[in-house]
Parts: sequence; C-alpha cells; structure tokens
Amino acid sequence: MPRLATSRRQAAGCAPLPSAHTGSRYARHAPERTLLYALVEAHYPDFIARIEAEGRSLPGYVREAFDAYLRCGVLEHGFLRVVCEHCRAERLVAFSCKKRGFCPSCGARRMAESARHLVEEVFGPRPVRQWVLSFPYPLRFLFASKPEAIGPVLGIVQRVIAGWLADQAGIDRASAQCGAVTLIQRFGSALNLNIHFHMLWLDGVYVEATELPRRELRLHRVRAPTTAQLIQLAATIAHRVCRHLTRKGWLEGEGESAFLADSAAGDDSMDGLRMSSITYRIATGRDAGCKVVTLQTLPGDAGSLEGEAGKVGGFSLHAGVAAEAHESHKLEKLCRYITRPAISEQRLSISPQGRVRYQLKTPWRNGTTHVEWDAVDFIAKLAALVPPPRAHLTRFHGVFAPNANLRAQLTPSGRGKRPAGDAVPVDVSAHDEPRSPEQKRRAMSWAQRLKRVFSIDITTCAHCGGAVRIVASIEEPTAIRAILAHFEKHGALEQAHYRPAARAPPPAA
Repeated sequence: MPRLATSRRQAAGCAPLPSAHTGSRYARHAPERTLLYALVEAHYPDFIARIEAEGRSLPGYVREAFDAYLRCGVLEHGFLRVVCEHCRAERLVAFSCKKRGFCPSCGARRMAESARHLVEEVFGPRPVRQWVLSFPYPLRFLFASKPEAIGPVLGIVQRVIAGWLADQAGIDRASAQCGAVTLIQRFGSALNLNIHFHMLWLDGVYVEATELPRRELRLHRVRAPTTAQLIQLAATIAHRVCRHLTRKGWLEGEGESAFLADSAAGDDSMDGLRMSSITYRIATGRDAGCKVVTLQTLPGDAGSLEGEAGKVGGFSLHAGVAAEAHESHKLEKLCRYITRPAISEQRLSISPQGRVRYQLKTPWRNGTTHVEWDAVDFIAKLAALVPPPRAHLTRFHGVFAPNANLRAQLTPSGRGKRPAGDAVPVDVSAHDEPRSPEQKRRAMSWAQRLKRVFSIDITTCAHCGGAVRIVASIEEPTAIRAILAHFEKHGALEQAHYRPAARAPPPAA
C-alpha cells in the first residue's frame, strides 16, 4: 500500500531532501518566514489605524496590494497539487499574488520574464545603449499623482533622443528609423518614490537602402554621447518638458522658478505619502515631516558615472552603459537590473533599537549607507511604491512600437504588420534563427521562470526524475484546511504518496 513520509518539510511546502536525481530543486519560498512578511503582517493594521486617525484613507488598489501580498505563497490561501506521473510523489505549490507593488517573489519572476522577452523577442543580436533620465522632485510628484502626464513627457524625450541619434549618424530625420524600450521605474535605492526612465535604445539608426536590387535595412552606428552632448540634450528635454507641462496647466512660472500648480495634486488621498517618500521624510505620526534617519560613513568616490551625466535644473541624463550585439548576457543582466523588484530582502534588517533598517545598494556621495524608519513609517514607504491600476510601466518606441511598419522585420519574435511579398525589407545586420509561429507566441511559463532565474526545475520529480503534472487546484477554504490538517496530523508528507512496488501474483489456493 502507499506509504506516507513523516517529515514536516512538505507541510511547509519545502523541497524534499537531496536525491541523486536533482541538482536544484523547487522549494516554496515560505514568505511567512521572511522579515518583510513579518513586518507587513504585524504593522500594516497599525498603519491603517494611524492614517485613519489622521483623517486619511488608502485607495482600494493599495489595500489590495497589501492583502494580496499577505496571501502570496501561503498554503492556507490555496495551492496546486502536483504529482509525479511515475512514482506518484506529490507536493503542494502555493498561489502567488502577481502584483506589481513590492512583492519580491512575484517581482523576481516578472523580472525574469521581462528580461527574457526583451533579449530574445525584441532586441535580438543588436547593439543597445541604456539612457537614464531622472527628474526634479516636483515632477516626480506630478508623475506619481497624475500618471497621465507620463506619456506625453516620454514622447518628448523619445523625439529628442531619436533626433540626436539621426543627426549623429548623418541620416535625415525623416528617413531614420530608431527603436527603444522604456522601463518606467518607480523606486530608488532607499525605497523612496522616484519615478524615472530607463530607456534601452538601439545604439544607432536603421535606414532602408532602396538603391540596391534587394531592399535592405542597415544599422548605422553612432558614438557614445559626450558629457557636453548629454548636458545639451538634458537642457533641451528640460525646456520642452516644462513648456509642455505649463501649457497643460500643471506647472506655473518659468525656468528654475517654475512650481507645481494646484491642479497637479492627486485625488486619492495619497499625496502626503508620495511627497514624504520623494523627499525622504517621515510620512505619519508625531514626527511627520522630519527627515528620515540615515547612517553615514566617510564619503567615498562618487564613481565614474558622475562624469558621464548631463545635469540641468534637476534633470539628469546618463548614457554610460552599452551592450554590443554579441553581448547577450550583458544585455540580459542590464534588463534584469532595470526590471528588478522594488525591495531587496537581503538588504532589509532590524536595528538594535528595533527600527527597520535598509542598506543602500551603493553609498551616496555624502557617505550615507543605510536609512531607517519606525515599522509603521516603513509600511508607508511601501504604500507609496504601489503603482495605480492600468498604469503601463513598459513602453515601446520607434521600430519596436506595436503598430510600427518594421516591427515584424526587425524583432526576433516577428510580431507586427508585414508588407506584402517582395516589399519586405531585410535586416542584414542581424542573424536571427527562424522560429515557428507557436514558438513566437509562446510566453514564458512560471516553471520556465524558476529555471531561468534560480536554476530550479519544477517540471521533474525530485526523487525519480519523472515528469510531474498538476492534478488539482485547491481553493475552497474547507478543503484547504482539511488537506493541511491531514498533513499536520500525520507529521506531514516528505514527498507524499508513492506507487507500490511490483510484487508477484498471489499463490494459488
């Protein structure tokens, strides 16, 4: 008869003990054991009570982000039963929240999918340069409270950089074909709200060689921008962006004396939390408005990136990182960096005084290495990072735009409009291997994301190496409690049920 193992590891959704059939095995990340989960679970109700006492409330989408995070990866809120088709070994896989706010687990999976998509489906073997544009504090607040302002501003930035690339390549702007993907990042290294643009541009422009017998697209490379050119570009962007926002009624005044108009405020009671997060101030409680606590050491070198930035009136433009066509690993690393989750659990800790401490990825120029908050104000910082619904954080421009005429010819995925017959121009600068339509349409599955990011293969059994399949989705609270209670009563299953060994036929009577 089937035997039931007696370890407590499976009840917690953990991986089985090592076996000869696997290297890296799936293990539920058990968020309820992490410091971040403990902080949210313990202090989120206190945060709600505090802001309600101050006469404020959280929008529904922010509450849903916190509630979903507290359910993410927890078996008590539902799971899949996964069984090996060969030995019948079974494990439970908890549901995930799939939110875009601050969940590290879902953010890591989204990072893997986005990086793979950009490298393999969008750019392919082509040179790419990263352009990073950050904004002054008032515009960060405007973009957070008025997400509809981001699109037109991004269009201005795209036109300025595309025009500069065409000029540097010596190509007429009307015939030059540029391409870019923008990741709108909402956070800084100190968990502050900092809406800025990470733009991955083709490091050159395409032009169609119509004089040849066969219509071809050729990529004309451009040199990296100098510091003087970055300053000039930043000045142009700053002037055009401020002029546009003034016309829309969101800015008043001119030049460096411009300030936000009253119409720039949001209408969802989040403005106080947003501004406190942007300006590194305490958001709630008796110390609201004071600067957050920071830990500092001796100031170090500002880094080589400082000399490559163009700074004008609070606008900062960088373009110092590039990946050549053959450097797909470097490009994927760059894509993972700009699509990473908002919070790193490895940098989160509790100080000896019981405050929440977060380590900066890179020390600031003044020597700051850590920031600290009380636990409730830490929850306020997380709330400010949650993006509003239907706010697109990834934008495609130029030849990569959804309706671009050359998208199908220039992207490895082949998606987009295709001209008829011999009107199709050919890109001779790339060497993409042909793929079937099914491969082009197929998105990366959850199992593929685990394997790509963590080298974990959930599709094979950890004991016998056989294929596994989903046999049930358990969502009813009564069934969830019954199954988990059964596992707990029997000491939990190490790897659940096993197919009985073969035996000889019974002896004749």
